[in-house]
Parts: sequence; C-alpha cells; structure tokens
Amino acid sequence: MLRQPAPGPPPRGRSAPTGTHPLTRAALIPDATGVLVAGGQATRLGGVAKGLLRIGAESLAARALRLFGELFPASLVVANDSSPYAALGAPVVPDAIPGKGAPGGLHAALAATATRWVFTAGCDMPFLSAGPIRFLAGLRGSAPAVAVVWKGRLEPLHAFWSRDCLPEVERLLRAGDPSMWKIATAVGARFVTEEEWRAVDPEGRSFENANTPEDAARLGLAGPGQ
Repeated sequence: MLRQPAPGPPPRGRSAPTGTHPLTRAALIPDATGVLVAGGQATRLGGVAKGLLRIGAESLAARALRLFGELFPASLVVANDSSPYAALGAPVVPDAIPGKGAPGGLHAALAATATRWVFTAGCDMPFLSAGPIRFLAGLRGSAPAVAVVWKGRLEPLHAFWSRDCLPEVERLLRAGDPSMWKIATAVGARFVTEEEWRAVDPEGRSFENANTPEDAARLGLAGPGQ
C-alpha cells in the first residue's frame, strides 16, 4: 500500500509536487486519492501514450494531475509502463492482476491507495473539471461507489470508489473478465442519473475521451511534440 508522506510547504515560486498537496484541508475532498488510469496500449492511436496528448501546451496527464492537486490530498497513476508518467511527480503503479483492462486499473488503484476513497479518471479525458468532481463526491452518501449513467452508458472512469469495493473487485477479476457495469452492480454502487448530472455538466463534457485519432482531432488535441 502506498502511503503519502506528510506534506510540507513548497519552495517559494514553485508549485507543490503532484503526489502530495499542501493545500488547506478545507479545500480538499477528504480521505480520497485522485487516480489517473493509464494502463491501455493505445493501439488505435499508433501506440502513443494517450496521457501525453496535449490540450494547448499541457499534456492531458499533467493537466489531470494538476487538477487532482486542487481536489485531493494525494494522487496516483496506474500504468503498466511508467516511463511516460514518471516525471509528473505522482507515484505510478502497475496492474496487480494484468490483462484485465479498466477493471484491473480500478483494482490496482484500490489496492495501492492509503485513503478510503479513490476518484478514477481516464488518462485521455481532456475536460475534467473541479465542479463536477466535487458534485459527484457530494453524492456518495453511504454508498460504496458512485458513478454516472450518461446516455445509457456507465461512466466508471469518472467515478468514486471506496476501498470497501476491493474484495469484490478482486473476487470478480480472479473469476473472469467482468465489465465495469458488473462490478459497479456487484458492489452496490449508487448510479447518478443523466437528469441529475445535467445540473452540473449539461453536455456531459466531463466524459469526453480520445480513443482514436478522429476523437483527438474532434476534441482539439495534439500529439506529443506537435
């Protein structure tokens, strides 16, 4: 289990490292880790690590981790190849159960975190925003997980999951190749309706992601070095 060291103030004129966030506790979502799930091979993008796609001058991974620094006391990257993300300042962990896709990334995040909750986000999501994430955090209640159903599809990589889910996630992974929907149902997740979500994100921009070169072009993203 990864445990974050007690943060100290950053040197004058420099931002704090991404892995620990010395902001006032009132500004943070308590006992939660922001997790960037970046385990895919990006074969449809010619092998380019999706987190290195850029929006403006900033990579998607750097942007997401900067946002996590404003929201959470800790952050983490799940990636089987750490090299694209090693310089970003957050701990990088591989899947503990390889070959399981997003469910394996969720398992790795829950197994590695030292906090009760994780917020998972895909590394190819360019429009992550503090307001919708805080809104989702406020809907957790007593549920072990909370995720949005948008246009009939579950959005498990813009969701909160508690460590209470870990035993069931591991059981399902050891038994086969469960979908994220199956996992969410099995753990008793709270499903946020589209109507609820439109109050904070009317167009569902939070869930946009770049799986293909066409997606990247549509979203205004550039490749590394472009």
